[in-house]
Amino acid sequence: MTGRPDEMLAAVYTGPGNVVVKPRRVPEPGPGDVLVEVSHCGVCGSDLHMILDGWGTPGSVMGHEFSGTIVALGDGVTGWAEGDEVVGGPAPRCGRCRRCLAGQPAQCERREGQMGEAERDGAFARYTLVDSRSLLRVPDELTPRQAALAEPLAVALHGITRSGIAVGDTAMVFGAGPIGALSIAALVARGIGPVSVVEPSAARQRLALDLGAARVLDPSELDVFPMWEPERISEQAVDVVLECSGKRSAMEAGLHQLCRGGTLVLVGAGIDPPSFDPNRLLLNELHVCGSFVYDHGGFEQALALLASGAIPTERLIEPDDVPLDHLADALAGLASGRIAGKVMVVPPRAAPAPTAEPQEGS
Repeated sequence: MTGRPDEMLAAVYTGPGNVVVKPRRVPEPGPGDVLVEVSHCGVCGSDLHMILDGWGTPGSVMGHEFSGTIVALGDGVTGWAEGDEVVGGPAPRCGRCRRCLAGQPAQCERREGQMGEAERDGAFARYTLVDSRSLLRVPDELTPRQAALAEPLAVALHGITRSGIAVGDTAMVFGAGPIGALSIAALVARGIGPVSVVEPSAARQRLALDLGAARVLDPSELDVFPMWEPERISEQAVDVVLECSGKRSAMEAGLHQLCRGGTLVLVGAGIDPPSFDPNRLLLNELHVCGSFVYDHGGFEQALALLASGAIPTERLIEPDDVPLDHLADALAGLASGRIAGKVMVVPPRAAPAPTAEPQEGS
């Protein structure tokens, strides 16, 4: 591999709560693949589940919200060149099933067979191997650090699409973590609101207000009605609730914050299933739907929105980048709410020293 090291440092998941920074062989691109040198990789809520909650596979490398530069091309790759600045986009779908043909790639009927990318190492490493079909070019208006917001913004935009919200409607966002914060920013950028936010963390409450939220509520301030009062409507009810925390209590409370005919969108993933009052759903004709990954063309929309300057990236991204050996500390800070914004991990540019000892965080 001329001009590139044989080894790199990567943050390897070893078990619940633990990642070890250690040498990993730099992969060689196969047919249709490109090798990307990672500039920045954002920490996603799913990374918290994978690493802190133990959902991951030991020996794997996480990280999928990345930007970087192409440094090698596999056979058959066209439209790309070494030196191109890129962001990681959606894994290719089949493009042939009923849902793909209807413009709903998130619902691909052959999705399980199209998730091979998940078996590859991610971007918490100096280099990552990517299917060339899943890359997008970084607009000239964006730095690589800003462009790494494209993936989570595309997730937020899909939740907004699923809600059917329009100008003149009111919204409430549960959880002002990375996806919730981007949902707030996107709603405000589109002139939709007022936007209320439900968030217990003081740091994230301040972030929500900085992003344009009209008001911020602590979960204890919400109206939640007993089952024998299914038609009572909260005085602060909204047309759409975007539940971005993945918490059972938030999902359940979110249903009580809707106007008649309102929509609850479940955006955040969680492991504690909620319980909904069917009479409240029935008598008020409420809608509950899920939101998984992206709209068709969602990454292009996200990059265009970022490039327009309508999204305040300087408020959304934490001011200091995080090296690989501080990833575990960042995960803990995000899980506790101590860290409010998007954390960007920057892998080391140097090859690992032959005698370097792995560093472990928990």
